[in-house]
Amino acid sequence: MPRKRVAVLISGRGSNMAALIEAAKDKNYPAEIVLVVSNRPEAGGLLVAEAEGVATEVVDYAEFGKDRAAFERALQAALDRHRIDIVCLAGFMRILSADFATAWRGRMLNIHPALLPAFKGLDTHRRALEAGATTHGATVHFVVPEMDSGPILAQGTVPVLAGDDEAALAARVLAVEHRIYPLALKLLAEGRVRVVDGRCLIDGVPAVLAARSQRPFN
Repeated sequence: MPRKRVAVLISGRGSNMAALIEAAKDKNYPAEIVLVVSNRPEAGGLLVAEAEGVATEVVDYAEFGKDRAAFERALQAALDRHRIDIVCLAGFMRILSADFATAWRGRMLNIHPALLPAFKGLDTHRRALEAGATTHGATVHFVVPEMDSGPILAQGTVPVLAGDDEAALAARVLAVEHRIYPLALKLLAEGRVRVVDGRCLIDGVPAVLAARSQRPFN
């Protein structure tokens, strides 16, 4: 079966992008990262992708003013040029329209640095600490029109330790992100994921229950 063609959308350093590129170096991995797109021309992840031989494009949101529809048309054109099957958001700091999210329903993933549905939005580590959370983590989910609300495909947890500050907690969560995002993309690219009544099933097992039981899906 041909490997799925994947685009990664970034706005910054692209550490999750790099983790996906690294995973896809394995020829048995069912997806290949063929394109990295940034909405910021200065994004450090572009240099990382270029060094790995991955095609890059910049669709600079600033050039479109407040015309989000024009920005998304340009973004879609880039995806079309590279015949993209799956889109992975990796620190992409633009909210996509409902139309764009719907067009890519079931084929666009995002990684969020919290255990959704807790702590949607920004500043997740600070908010987890302020709330006195004892467990924190990261979530890979499908993108839907409502922010950070799509069906959950994978989660990974870390303990919140006494004396943690945002930086320490963020570092542990980031290590989890780098592990679960390649796994989630693998499962999707292999066709092992179905969404039923708003929940992800992996090989017929609810994804969240599988994560809690530590069932391996490799």
